Parts: sequence; C-alpha cells; structure tokens
Amino acid sequence: MSTPSVSALDQNMIQRVCVGDIVTRSADLFPDRAAFILDDRRLTYRDLQDQSNRLGHALLGLGLRQGDVVGVLARNIPELMVVYFACAKAGLVCAPGNLALRAEEIGYCFKDSRARVLIVEDALTELYRALPELPDLEHVFWTPDARGEPSEKSKGTLGELIATGEERELEVMIEDRDPVQLLYTSGTTALPKGVVTSHLAVTLAALTNALANEFKAGTTVLGNLPLFHTTAINCITVSALTVGGTIVLINGFEPKLVGRLIEEHRINMFVLLPIMYSQMLAEPEVRQRDLSSVKRALYAMAPMPHDRLKDIHALFPNADVVLGSGQTEFTPATCIQRPEHQWDKAASWGPATALTRIAIMDDQGYLLPHGEEGEIVYRGPQVMNGYLNQPEKTQESLRHGWFHSGDVAWMDEEGVVWFTDRKKDVIKTGGENVASIEVERCLMEHPDVLEAAVVGLPHDRWGEAVTGIVALKPGVQQDEQALLDHCREHLAGFKVPKAVHFQAELPRTGTGKIQKHVMRDELAAFYAGRRD
Repeated sequence: MSTPSVSALDQNMIQRVCVGDIVTRSADLFPDRAAFILDDRRLTYRDLQDQSNRLGHALLGLGLRQGDVVGVLARNIPELMVVYFACAKAGLVCAPGNLALRAEEIGYCFKDSRARVLIVEDALTELYRALPELPDLEHVFWTPDARGEPSEKSKGTLGELIATGEERELEVMIEDRDPVQLLYTSGTTALPKGVVTSHLAVTLAALTNALANEFKAGTTVLGNLPLFHTTAINCITVSALTVGGTIVLINGFEPKLVGRLIEEHRINMFVLLPIMYSQMLAEPEVRQRDLSSVKRALYAMAPMPHDRLKDIHALFPNADVVLGSGQTEFTPATCIQRPEHQWDKAASWGPATALTRIAIMDDQGYLLPHGEEGEIVYRGPQVMNGYLNQPEKTQESLRHGWFHSGDVAWMDEEGVVWFTDRKKDVIKTGGENVASIEVERCLMEHPDVLEAAVVGLPHDRWGEAVTGIVALKPGVQQDEQALLDHCREHLAGFKVPKAVHFQAELPRTGTGKIQKHVMRDELAAFYAGRRD
C-alpha cells in the first residue's frame, strides 16, 4: 500500500524528542504565565519562547553547526535558560560553566568542549578575565546589558544578538540521542569530566521528576541551587517548565530570603541540602512566615537525623520531607523516597524512579539478590551518551551492560536502596570495612553537631584510621571525648573514630557536596608533618 512521501524534516518535526519543544508546548498553553521570576523581573512563557527562537536563529547565523558548543558563564538568571533552550531548538549543545570550579578548571572545560560562543553575565567579568586562552572561541556576548571586555571576540550584548534573530520557530533535524547539554563534574582527584546528555535523556528525566514530585500546571518551585548543576537544571527547572510551572530564582542561600519568598510566591516545592535545613531551623524569622504552601521539601546529599527531620516537618507542616538521589551521568533523580517511607525508611535512598532500573552488582559483574551489598548499577533511557573525549572512562562506566555509579548499597524486598558509601570512601581499618556514612550519621545524631564527615587516614597499625571532622552548632564548646563516647555507645568498636577534628565549616563544592578529599589530604599532611 503506497503512501504519500513525507520529507525527512517534516517527519522529524512531527515525531521528534527535542528539549526545545518543551518551551513551545508550554507557551502554547500558558503564554502569559511566568516561567521565571528573579527579584522584580518576570519572564513569561511567551517571552521564553520568543527569545529562545530568535537566539537559536541568531546562533546559527553566526555560522555554528549542529553539535557545536555554546558556553555560558552565569549565575541563576533567566538568560541562562534562554540560551539553554535556544541551543536545544537549534541543535546546538549548551555548556553552563561550573562556577564551583577554579578559573583554570572552567577554562579547561570550555577548551575541552571547543566552545565557539561564550555568553558571560557581566557580574562575572573578573572570572572571565581569569580564564586561560580559549583557541576555539570566536564570539563573546555579555548579559544583561554590559559589553564587558573590549576585544575582537567581544560582540556586544546577548540582547543585541537576540534582536538579530528571526521570530519564527526553528525547524532543524534533531534526533533523540543528539546531545543537548554538556555538564562537567566537579572533579576531585582528576580534571573535570564532561558529561554529554541527549534530548531523549533530558526529556524523559523531566517527565520522571514531574511524576515523582507531583508537578502540575501552576506548581511554583524555588530555584536556589545553581543552574549549572544537574539537580537544578534537570530535576527542577526543565521538569517544572514541562508542565507549565514557575521557577522563582535566587542567587545564594539566605534563610530569611527563602522564608520570605516561600510566603510571597506560595512556593510548593524546593530542594535544600541538609546544612540549609539546619540554617532554616536556626533562623527565628523563618518560623514567623506562612510556609503552609510547601507540599514537597526535598533534600539531597545525605540522610538526616530523626530529630532534625521532626523539626523540618514541624516547620513545613503540609510537606512530604523526602530524600532524592542521582548523578549527572544518569540524568537524575534515580531514587526518591515515597511519602510512606519518609519516617520508617528515612535513612534510605528510596526506590527507583519511573523509567530507571536499579540493581546491585558485585565486582565480577554478577547481579546480587536483595540484602546483599555491592555497587549500584542503573539501566534506563536517561543515561549519558558518554564522557566527552574520554572513551576509556565511558567504557569503564558502561561495562557489563549497566551504568556503574561508584556507590555501594543494598536493596530490601521493596526495592528500596540503602546507600552504604561511595566505593572510594569505604574505610578499610584493621581488616574490616567501615562505611563512612554510618559513622557520620552517628555523629550527626549528637545534639551539639551541625554537620560531620568521616574519612580514613593512613595508619601504621590499622591501615586506615577512622577519623571524624565535625562542625558544631553555634555557641557549643568543643568536646572530643563526649563525641567519642557517643559513638562508642552506638557503634561497634572498630567503627568508632580514632580522633575527631573540629572545623568552623566543612569544605564544599558550589553545589553543596562535602569535599572529603580536601579534608583527607589536609589531615594526612598534618599527621605526616607531626611524624616528621
């Protein structure tokens, strides 16, 4: 049976999976609804659609070809997402600079990706000046209105570039697995790795997160985590925009501001790190606000003590307080606690999200039954295309037909994941393995402790010595013996720290992840110096 021929482009436009089409669909339905709010600025879906279309045309007009990289050096501003969706519509790849990295590392990322265009927020002019030479960079545009550094590459403002673009919708061939974003991991012992992620992965992750967090048209979320990080851009922002939600952006976490914005904008959902929740609980002004609009208070990085969860529930009386987990390479979230697990399984990561399959694997590549400990491995369409320019690292991560997370855990009969530790953070002491997270949780349960980290330090007798690093609550006096006694009461003897060190605050990445390698290196050098 013959059918009329359809051009390849027409066929692609009808059936494709394209992240840029998310904005188009939401603008069709909610043109005058705010997509982004930042201070007194309001960017509607109509604005986002118009500006991203025009910018997509303008970028192609500069001579960029499909798959070329556009770098962005910006904080949480709407312009970053205009660039993101313009790239998605034009078949280009958006690479937001990880502001948690040093200037030379950011420069390495833009050089590694061969970025041809760079959009720079004028507030980050000094950071831009500190970047090393980028040989592939041809054009620099500034936002919102400054022209920045005079140079042959500086081409004016982003607004001026947008104004040169056509208004009509872009019609570009985009395949499901074409790359749309390039996010660089923060890197601990090596250079950052560029994670190449496809239109299909981002789109399905957005739908998965919308389902898990019960997003709907009119949902308002707080955009407090940095947009250069996968949690902010994939779990929250793109997901909320898919269903017509509104994102209230802020730059920098401040408890009083967050409390005010929740009350003012009737915010329904946010993601805070454990230390942020502690700061919210410690601020009296926050308790005076009407926080009843919050339906989902998500947290990340690590479980929290039972008493702290009780206090958070009291602060947000209508919210489910649940933990979500994931990583850049497997567009998160991969696990989210169900509401029914927020008390009896609060120390878990929860079960797999929709479209994600989770298993536990041993070092030989065999899947393990429930209850046995091994590495978490994933399957699902949200997986990365690979690491940019690192085929060996990609192959290592995708061996045995699964994506390897580097996390150690076990699963119970409900499929709930119980995280044990990062493989590299398991402490081997006296012939026994100690999960650093178990000792951290014990330290966190002491009423004087604000946050804690546990590392293994070289030791002549034990191989590695379990060592605690603690930040205390304001006004509390240091008492190492009290913390050690607390651990002896609740942990097996070989898990009790050999020492506890106190710091005013623990070093973190720009996304709030505690940098254990920094503390491990500093303390190892300290003890080595004492031996010398």
